[in-house]
Amino acid sequence: MPHHALEILLTRPLVPAELRDAARVLPLATNHDTTRLMTLVRAKTPGRAAHRLRQHLAARLPVDVITTHYPDAVGQVLLNLAFPPAVHATIRHAAHETGQSPELFVKLALHRALAQQASDEADRLDRAVQHLLAGTTAAHLLAAVGHALTRTPGAAPA
Repeated sequence: MPHHALEILLTRPLVPAELRDAARVLPLATNHDTTRLMTLVRAKTPGRAAHRLRQHLAARLPVDVITTHYPDAVGQVLLNLAFPPAVHATIRHAAHETGQSPELFVKLALHRALAQQASDEADRLDRAVQHLLAGTTAAHLLAAVGHALTRTPGAAPA
């Protein structure tokens, strides 16, 4: 049976006792402020691994989101969320109204939100570039962008 690398996003940093308690159940790697954890879970599918992980840790830790660490063959990561009952009921109702399953409804809503965010960011960058081009030439702007992208953060200027 394969192992699946899962990332756990927490609602708050852990205190040392919580981390020790959880590490007795599963081996965990933490980030610097203990708001994110990594682990390997043995299961047939990533979905089962995330479900098993939530069952083992939800009572011990303030788990917010569980994701697969690596994208699958089509570039998707699994997102495992546990909504409060009122939110879940709202999602179920809205999904029913659209003739979709709650899972598909949330998936499509996330895709729409991410697409809108990407579009908004592209528009923002386009406005910023147009503003910069009002005061310089395209060649100078391109050279400045290339220079900025090649600089190493924290390095002394050349």
